[in-house]
Amino acid sequence: MSSMFGKPRASAERPPQSPLPECNVAILGCRGAGKSALTVKFLTKRFISEYDPNLEDTYTSEELVDQQPVLLKVMDTADQDGPGNCERYLCWASAFLVVYSIEDRRSFEGCQRYLEVLALHARGCQRHCPVLLLGNKLDMDQYRQVPSAEGMSLASRFGCLFHEVSACQDFTGVQHIFHEAVRAVRRQAEWNPPARPLLITEDRPCLPVATALALPTHHGLATCTFNTLSTVNYKEIPSVAQAKLVTVKSSRAQSKRKAPTLTLLKGFKIF
Repeated sequence: MSSMFGKPRASAERPPQSPLPECNVAILGCRGAGKSALTVKFLTKRFISEYDPNLEDTYTSEELVDQQPVLLKVMDTADQDGPGNCERYLCWASAFLVVYSIEDRRSFEGCQRYLEVLALHARGCQRHCPVLLLGNKLDMDQYRQVPSAEGMSLASRFGCLFHEVSACQDFTGVQHIFHEAVRAVRRQAEWNPPARPLLITEDRPCLPVATALALPTHHGLATCTFNTLSTVNYKEIPSVAQAKLVTVKSSRAQSKRKAPTLTLLKGFKIF
């Protein structure tokens, strides 16, 4: 079951016929890049310095982006040394945050592998999802190993948005990143409206419009007349219902976590 951080869930007060639009964001990157720190900073305005690197879960928060409410679901992935078992988030997410640490060149090089996987998936399924390349730990600028220019160059190469932020210090900057992901998804939906439904003929009897096609008589065969039929009734194919993924959780994350906020942060040091 997805967990709720931050604002109280308001779905009980909202009419069932008007649900919030959803935006699914998957956070990708190598170990130590600060994915969980970014997630918890956004959801609780707090910073964690230690967490379980094997823990993967999906969290939910109701957000107001440009005066429009949205149900934002965030998957904090737990890949160990690079892309692996990507199907769990490739078909789920509507936007991706690819994170590296500006003080760790290995994490930056690992981002390139993630971007290549996302580009290959987009070409294969012909479905483009916005991607944001994010340099984390801006507060460690004195130990920087990855210049901003390299991050911008990599983002430009793959057509991504690029930002640098500090999960330790800057809640406003972190919130801006997640809201930018929502805006990018909205823009993508405006550029690619749903395809127009096909029209098919309805199985109903219709009046034939006779067009006499007389075949010449050969060897004593009688002349035949063929009637061409014209169908005037059409029926619109209903849109295919989209399945919603309610639970996204690895086996390692299926522990006794009933209390949404306190238990999920168990083992984290909060400052």
